Amino acid sequence: MADQKRVIFLVDDEPIQNEMLKDYLSERFLYDIKVYDNGEEALQNLNLNPEIVVLDYHLNAHRADAKNGVEILKEIKDKAPDTQVIMLSGQDKIEVAVDSIKYGAYDYVVKGETAFSRTENILNNISELHKVKTINNAYKKTIILLAVGIGLIILLAFYLMFFTDAYSHL
Repeated sequence: MADQKRVIFLVDDEPIQNEMLKDYLSERFLYDIKVYDNGEEALQNLNLNPEIVVLDYHLNAHRADAKNGVEILKEIKDKAPDTQVIMLSGQDKIEVAVDSIKYGAYDYVVKGETAFSRTENILNNISELHKVKTINNAYKKTIILLAVGIGLIILLAFYLMFFTDAYSHL
């Protein structure tokens, strides 16, 4: 099976912000980057299995009834719990940051001059976490295969001992 391209969603109702972040990340990472200007559209595309979602808090510039970032975060974590969500928002209120983390965000970044580099560092951390999980899963599969192999050898040994013993008395 060929490796599937790793996907990032950028969800922000400010097109310039999305394009600048997409350009910045495209220069540094090999992710397939998908851009959305509202959370509802991103939710409809969760079947693309994004590894990471960079999500703004205010998403109502184009739609007054749009859900905010924390509401979208809750739905993402409900539908795709392994997806890592980074909240990238102009909101510097501690309550928003706390709610984001409480509902499953990996981290919270306030928009500003260091936001892109901070996001890059977080993506590197998430990539390391992904790598460790992948290696861990490979070790688990190897251990299971070894356990099955050892179990079969033990069963074969008991089988041979039983039939060797049973036929030696004939």
